Amino acid sequence: QVQLVESGGGLVQAGGSLRLSCAASGNIFRINHWGWYRQAPGKLREWVAAISSGGSTQYIDSVKGRFTISRDNANNTLYLQMNTLKPEDTAVYYCKASGALTNYWGQGTQVTVSS
Repeated sequence: QVQLVESGGGLVQAGGSLRLSCAASGNIFRINHWGWYRQAPGKLREWVAAISSGGSTQYIDSVKGRFTISRDNANNTLYLQMNTLKPEDTAVYYCKASGALTNYWGQGTQVTVSS
């Protein structure tokens, strides 16, 4: 089992920044892919960014150049640095850890961007 706990969400004005954290514990060695997702009210959950065990990163087009995903392997923590935030970034953000057979999700952290 892998446990994920997100933190760092909050209320910020448009143009501001937040850094989300996802602390992982348990059988981390089973995980080979990490990601951030978000779900806005009334919308489906969407993928935002991903990082592989080798450090390769990918982003949805709408956050490229503004968000940065990273991972601190020593502390088993996943990060999402979010800059130049926009009202449309408002959502609950979730981290996801993927192993060969199983996906694990955190409980989510709310990000609200005011205009």
